[in-house]
Amino acid sequence: MAQLRKSQKVIAPTKISGETAEVLPVQMTTPSIPLPISRLALALLSASDDVTMYTPQYGSQQPSYAPVPHGYIPTNFSSRINQDEEVKLADSSAERDLIDSLAEVYSIIRTLDGLEKAYQKDALPENEYTEMCSKMIKQYQSILSDKNVEREFRDLDSFMREWDITCPRAAETLRAGLPRTEVYAPQASQANVAPVAAAGPSAGLIMTATENFITFLDALKLNYVSKSTLHPLLSDVIQSVNKVTDKDFEHRGKIIQWLITLNQMRTTEELSEEQAGDLAFDMEQAYNGFKSIIAQH
Repeated sequence: MAQLRKSQKVIAPTKISGETAEVLPVQMTTPSIPLPISRLALALLSASDDVTMYTPQYGSQQPSYAPVPHGYIPTNFSSRINQDEEVKLADSSAERDLIDSLAEVYSIIRTLDGLEKAYQKDALPENEYTEMCSKMIKQYQSILSDKNVEREFRDLDSFMREWDITCPRAAETLRAGLPRTEVYAPQASQANVAPVAAAGPSAGLIMTATENFITFLDALKLNYVSKSTLHPLLSDVIQSVNKVTDKDFEHRGKIIQWLITLNQMRTTEELSEEQAGDLAFDMEQAYNGFKSIIAQH
């Protein structure tokens, strides 16, 4: 292929005077360029400044298989989006409050699971764990007391499954509605029972636990079967029992099971007649087990 050689002279007119034209040899130094490309470049340079390049016309939509030319301007909806415009996540203040509340619940679950891990590793004292855990449980219950939030939340298992949350420790604590130090006797009694371990539990602690048992059983007999009534009473029972003894007595596990069952119910939900009967029977058995363990001291 013929090429334009380096240092080749090109004659270019520089001045015209009258009938004569003075020409000046111009020394050009160019790299070796294939002749067809060189001719194309000279043709473009000698053409008019108003150069119109060919742009394929695809109509209103470019075919998916076609290359994108420089002159193609998409006309679909995405090309008209203003990237500087603020995107609204909610259409009203009520919807925004609902989203914020659910976000708080999500944050509490994650944070509580981290707290439970730290407690199990003995990274913080029991009193600090109990205080922080109780605070988060109260926040969790307070948020879910709103009917709109409770309806959207549904239940703990559904919420964790929907948002891909894997926090088994936090879930267990939230189901019980109490810190581990107030649910499980060996941990809860470590600070409270140790000073009286040698002399046995005080009469005041035994009296308080007994009164809480009787109060709960009387509430069932008076047909108080709502979660809002029974859960606080049952929480008082297990907390007072743990202050008396760190030993596991007969049917103590039933108290924990019913505590979890009540805590998972909606705020206004009530026990059925059959459930109320089962709860009364189990609590009578747990009360008898508690009295038998006290008699051993």
